[in-house]
Parts: sequence; C-alpha cells; structure tokens
Amino acid sequence: MRHEEEEEDVIIHLHKVEKHYHMGGNLVKAVDGIDIVVRKGDFVAVMGPSGSGKSTSMNLIGSLDVPTHGHIYLDGEDISLLEESDLAQLRGEHIGFIFQQFNLIPTLTVKENVMLPMTLQGVDEFEREKRVMELLKKVDLADRADHYPNQISGGQQQRVAIARALANDPPVILADEPTGNLDTKTGEKVMDVLKQLNSEGKTIVMVTHSPELAKEYADIIYWLKDGKIEKVTKHGSKSLKKIGTWKGD
Repeated sequence: MRHEEEEEDVIIHLHKVEKHYHMGGNLVKAVDGIDIVVRKGDFVAVMGPSGSGKSTSMNLIGSLDVPTHGHIYLDGEDISLLEESDLAQLRGEHIGFIFQQFNLIPTLTVKENVMLPMTLQGVDEFEREKRVMELLKKVDLADRADHYPNQISGGQQQRVAIARALANDPPVILADEPTGNLDTKTGEKVMDVLKQLNSEGKTIVMVTHSPELAKEYADIIYWLKDGKIEKVTKHGSKSLKKIGTWKGD
C-alpha cells in the first residue's frame, strides 16, 4: 500500500515503529515508537549507547527485520508486511549493506565477493565482469581483484565491502559501525569514500557510537536512548529544513 501523503524526496520513513522481543518471560521494547525520516541524498547517523536500539533500528531500516507495530515506507511503499522473499528482492535492488565485521566470504576472491550481489540478482556475466572492475577501481583496489580477504588489510577489506554494497547500484547505503574495527587513519579513508558516495547522490544511513564521526560527516543525527529518539540534530542539512528538530516520544 502506498503512503500518499509521503513527500516526494523521502526515501525511507519509519513511522511510530516498535520492535518487541520476549526474553526470559519479559517483554523488551528494543525500539519504542520511533519516527525516522531519511530524504534522498541525506547522510544520516543513528547514535546511541549499547542497548539504545540503534542496531535494531538499522535492521528495520534495511528490511532485515520487521516491526511489531508501526509502518516502514520505502519510496512511499509500505514494506512492513511484505513476505521475506519480497523483502530479499527489495534489499537486493534498493539497499547496500556495510558491516563492522566486513562479512566477506573468505573462500571467494575480492572480485568474486563484489560480484556476488550481482549474481544473486541475475545480472549477466558480461555486465558483472565490467561492473566489478569499475567498482574496484572506485575504491582503489583493482590491483587486489584476485586476492582473498585474508591477503589484504582490514581497511582494504572494508573498501571491498563498500564496493560490494554498490554492486547493484542501490540508492541507499546502510553502514553499521563501518570504522569499528579500523584504526583512526584507516577509518578516515573509509569515511572519505562514504562522503564521496554521498556527494555523488547516494543516501547514506550510518550507525555509529562516535559523536565525533557523526558530527563530522552526517547531515542529521538521530540520538537514541532506551529504544526512543531522545533528540535529533542537524549540521547544515537539507534534511531537517522541513521537519525541524524535535524531542522523540
């Protein structure tokens, strides 16, 4: 079902979303009535301490999980009730993922890791071969195409993960603690790649525990605490010109 009132430039909207878990007989509200709006071309950071709900929020934004209550809209379409097969197709076409642990397949080469999402989406071999080298050049790793993950550094592995996230040219990149396993200098290089992608029109949503990182790179920051949005701040963003800064429910 389409959300007709959604503004044209809103690409992701979590509306009054809750996610509940049962643990040891207790009900845990990992996220509790959050509203997150992401507009096309934004660089959004989701901040919060451990247990604040930021990773759950990222999973919901990326359609890796479904809400207990509320609605999630992607380009105005309500994806909250889609079947897993439909969600998987949607993820493959619209969202690229970058994880803290890189999540590269150790038995595949750098080139094969980047190609994998294209293969899963049925891209023909000629196009895969062409695009994979373009992507590896973009992250300055064309000369490592035939290496295996254990033969390159952590920073290089994360750049491979970025290339893989771009494989199907998704409009949205979700980055979950993308510099968490990297030293400061290497992390800055990875963030510069994300910044460049954002300047080229990609929408970036990043979970981070680092206020400094969020403030330096993000247009808008959602601060979570105990599953709720504590506050929203902006940094010269186009994103909040329409919705302002507010306290979460």
